[in-house]
Amino acid sequence: MRNQSPGMPPEGAADPVTTEHFQTLHEIAQTARQRLPRNIWDYLIGGTETETALRRNRMAIDTLALRPRVLRDVSFVDTSTNFLGAGLKLPLMCAPIGSLESFEPGGGATAAKATARVGALTCLSSVSGPGLEATAAAADGPKIYQLYVRGDGDWIDEQVQRAIDNGYLAFCLTVDTAIYSRRERDIANRFIKPWRSSAIGFEFQSSLNWDDVKGFKDRHDLPLLLKGIMTGEDAAMAAELGVDAVWVSNHGGRQVDHAQGTMTVLPEIVSAVDGRSRIVIDGGFLRGTDIVKALAAGADIVALGRFTGLALAAAGEEGLVRALDLLAEEMWTAMGLVGATKLSEIVPEHIEAAPATAEPRVFSAFPLIDDY
Repeated sequence: MRNQSPGMPPEGAADPVTTEHFQTLHEIAQTARQRLPRNIWDYLIGGTETETALRRNRMAIDTLALRPRVLRDVSFVDTSTNFLGAGLKLPLMCAPIGSLESFEPGGGATAAKATARVGALTCLSSVSGPGLEATAAAADGPKIYQLYVRGDGDWIDEQVQRAIDNGYLAFCLTVDTAIYSRRERDIANRFIKPWRSSAIGFEFQSSLNWDDVKGFKDRHDLPLLLKGIMTGEDAAMAAELGVDAVWVSNHGGRQVDHAQGTMTVLPEIVSAVDGRSRIVIDGGFLRGTDIVKALAAGADIVALGRFTGLALAAAGEEGLVRALDLLAEEMWTAMGLVGATKLSEIVPEHIEAAPATAEPRVFSAFPLIDDY
């Protein structure tokens, strides 16, 4: 936990100028909107086809209410945790985003520097600059490498060895991109991501299967995450094969249109895993209360995709550090107000179903932002 006086929020890591400039998360999102060109903005906020899955992510979060317990001693609130052997000050991870350098030139290296400063995780996408080695060299904090498969088993083994050689905590296979979806904002903008224009070997991603997962576990000791699990059946298969962390994700609503929101399927996956694997979740998480809801429903780590892009676009490394500081303060506040002093005290009894109060959209968590 960062420095904290009793009853006071944790001390932030951002520089004083950025801290003064950004007093709320919505100011960071608004600044990102002003700075990004339309095609990059739409790439960040968009989903696939009707964007139903994207909206369901927010709907699933917004239709849960917190159940506060009072008269608990919350003079000290600890947000620290341990994930796959890494001690963290926050149960947060910057999710892998393709072409992260579209939002900030340093890309994954900048994100790694920011997360190291606040005590969170970063997960580098294999289709994001500046690459595995340069990102590892940029910061000492815990990092995970995420791979889109573009070669055979020997090629995968080479990528795993590179990750091991560069000190990555774990390896992640994305498993929900066997077919690349129709993202209509990008199509309408005639926007082709840099990595898509030169992609080869996509057939290897399409043919990825459970035998490949078993082979990975047979050959490698490096912890493995599977990103893109949305059913209890698949979660159970992953746990049976010894997958170290099941990552609940619908790719931010960017792959299967009309999929459920991730918070809707999380309880089913928690039940199927039954403690055999750790659980990561992403999908529309933007506020501290969102994080508390996910932890109450059984997640161990919450991954932040659009949140990361917004913060980097707003102010680079300092913007992401400040955004994570604000999220940590919101989470600390929510924990104290529901009567939890540490993450293990956030339990399912802290949440219940409730009607939505606003139409779900990508930024329904920021009511002070004009409609995008």
